Amino acid sequence: MKQILAFSLVFFTITLSVDAQDKKQKDQSAIKEMCGCFEVTFNFTETFSFSEDSLYRPSETKVDKGLEWAQLVIDEDDKISIQHLLQVGRPDSPHIVKHWRQDWLFENKAFYMYNGDNEWTFETKSDADVAGQWTQKVYQVDDSPRYEGSATWVHVDGKSYWENTTTAPLPRREYTKRSDYNVTIRGNRHEITEYGWLHDQDNAKVIREKGAEDIVLANEKGYNTYVKVDDSRCQAAQDWWKENFDKWALVRSKWDEVYSRNKDLVLETKVDNKPLYKYLFADEVIEEGEIDTTIESFVRK
Repeated sequence: MKQILAFSLVFFTITLSVDAQDKKQKDQSAIKEMCGCFEVTFNFTETFSFSEDSLYRPSETKVDKGLEWAQLVIDEDDKISIQHLLQVGRPDSPHIVKHWRQDWLFENKAFYMYNGDNEWTFETKSDADVAGQWTQKVYQVDDSPRYEGSATWVHVDGKSYWENTTTAPLPRREYTKRSDYNVTIRGNRHEITEYGWLHDQDNAKVIREKGAEDIVLANEKGYNTYVKVDDSRCQAAQDWWKENFDKWALVRSKWDEVYSRNKDLVLETKVDNKPLYKYLFADEVIEEGEIDTTIESFVRK
């Protein structure tokens, strides 16, 4: 009887291990489905306003389209990194714009949570909190932090999706126009579809002040579709990435060192009246020492 129980326990343990590995491989495959060349449509509209100001005006509905190359940068068992590049302008002579980056980490426990006004609070979670989960870490165009959150990839009824709600800075389309709120609470859903993938968002525009409760100013809907097209259409972006890979590897390496300090992070918005991306986007800035010094100048603590 004891031998039967022992055998059953071993069989059950092996089955669980195999199932967990199979699930992880499904997760990895879903994440990497977000790589390639895509026709992207960005849709954002403010849905509900809670302001008591009679002069309040909601943000205009925004619809943009573009061609985007999502480059697989790192493909490891516990980490997948994807760099997004916009390809704009004339098809025969396109201009490449380094866009956002998303890193996916399996069972990650270290987080930088946005707390408003260019401040990120360092937090850690327990093994139990993140068991089986993937953290999506999203970075700005200059590889500085943006937002991150952890959740489980779900594969059910022929669907693969990941959902998380987290705090984030104002999006680029807003922070140059709005100063009446300072935190976005982002409800993110990434779903793999027959046409490519979907980034579905339910966001709240929040006023956050130390020692006070958050005030929700308005809600916003985002619906961004990524329709996969032949990779050859993004050849210019692929070529640009090969030419500039070494420089941006140095930038990522410096930021990795900053993040490894595992403490709260406050960044300057500008140094000498210039944002970080304008320094790093300069073609002549390619040396490791200059890159490190430039990034460090924006780190307030």
